[in-house]
Amino acid sequence: MADEGKIPTSRLRRSAKIGGLAASQALRQAGTVAGNVVRTKEGREAALERRNLEAAEQIVTALGTMKGAAMKVGQVLSFLDAGLVPPEHREEFQRKLARLRDAAPTVTFKEMSRVIEHELDEPLADTFAEFNKEPIAAASIGQVYRARLHDGREVAVKVQYPGVAAAVRADLQNIGMILRIAKRIAPGLDPKTVGEEIRRRIEEELDYELEAQNQRSLARIYRGHPFIVVPAVVSSLSRERVLVTEFVEGIGFEEIKGYPQAQRDRIGEILFRFYFGCMYRHHQFSGDPHPGNSMLLADGRVAFFDFGLFKRMPAGAVELEMEIARAVIEGDKDKIMELGTAVGFFPEPEMFDPDRVLEHFRAATAWYTVDEEVTLTPDYATQVLIDMSDPRSEYFGQLRHESAPPDHIFGRRMEVLTLAVISQLHAHGNFHRIAREWYYNDPPATELGVAEAEFYARAGARG
Repeated sequence: MADEGKIPTSRLRRSAKIGGLAASQALRQAGTVAGNVVRTKEGREAALERRNLEAAEQIVTALGTMKGAAMKVGQVLSFLDAGLVPPEHREEFQRKLARLRDAAPTVTFKEMSRVIEHELDEPLADTFAEFNKEPIAAASIGQVYRARLHDGREVAVKVQYPGVAAAVRADLQNIGMILRIAKRIAPGLDPKTVGEEIRRRIEEELDYELEAQNQRSLARIYRGHPFIVVPAVVSSLSRERVLVTEFVEGIGFEEIKGYPQAQRDRIGEILFRFYFGCMYRHHQFSGDPHPGNSMLLADGRVAFFDFGLFKRMPAGAVELEMEIARAVIEGDKDKIMELGTAVGFFPEPEMFDPDRVLEHFRAATAWYTVDEEVTLTPDYATQVLIDMSDPRSEYFGQLRHESAPPDHIFGRRMEVLTLAVISQLHAHGNFHRIAREWYYNDPPATELGVAEAEFYARAGARG
């Protein structure tokens, strides 16, 4: 393997780079705070924007050179790709993030084939009738190839890069330092809690057998669904570093963005029903809503992929989510305070104004908790994220005192990334009416909802 393709696993080398960034950001933070004493309001906002941009770009630069878990952490830090940089820099920053997400070690097919043969314990030709040596997709920890089995089935073969697991585990030791830099962009972030949750999820993502289990679970749930497809897993050929699934072909997200409004609205509703529905109906969901993790099939259904970053929530935690959502919808500020205090969201409840808490929750969730037609745009998504976690939020004073329970961290990430994806379609609709199907068991309000209700009725009848 060429030197630039190798994945360094030394924690010391990685720590030095990230530690230096943390120190430089601490100095910048102190300088900004000191300068704010004499700045005007406009000057303070401009200084804050500059600091946010500098911190975000330094994180992206560091993560992009590390080639391990840091690249996954960069994806997990959802505020980075939802637009919390000044508008005039957003397009350039999105390109940097895209390069980070697409970055991959330079690994030859010969080396990748060795991983497959080692995992399957037989030569490639014994398992596959045909195997395309050019990858059809690349991710931060592996590549995907197209192949055909001897029985004629077309399959997608996801293969982990050799050595990446060791590099990822080395990176995970440094996640606290990365998150301390991130906290300067989103001070409400709890580095310890978020770090522990990220470690658990990314450790699981290294094991493709766990991903196969996640995908099998959703493929079984959605088998025969009228507009959602989760490709089946070929369990006999799936191992810790190799995942073989049914191959599906369709239209990518970038092309879909140019579709007529009605089609974009339909796809936006499907995305919402899949990601939110997985959590509220089935208590398990992908933690990585992303434009590259879905495609439109020729028959109008949407296929979903990549279930390595996955979360299962206890039924009680999901019910709590729905109770809080109902309280927001109904304007019950006392119920929000009661529920939030019970689970530790408000560690010092006396520091919170219930009216402001209700306003804050509504600002962050209005796109699905308010009964109205809304067009979701990237600017809308950015404002929601600012309201959720950014120093520019008018609710920042209380944000600093909130503490999200670990079970709900990835729920919020799923929520804001789903919004970010749908917003790229500029989708229009009444998402509240859809959400009421989960929160209140209301009858479906859309054609897709009717089709889905019929599907679940049949599934219930089957047992």
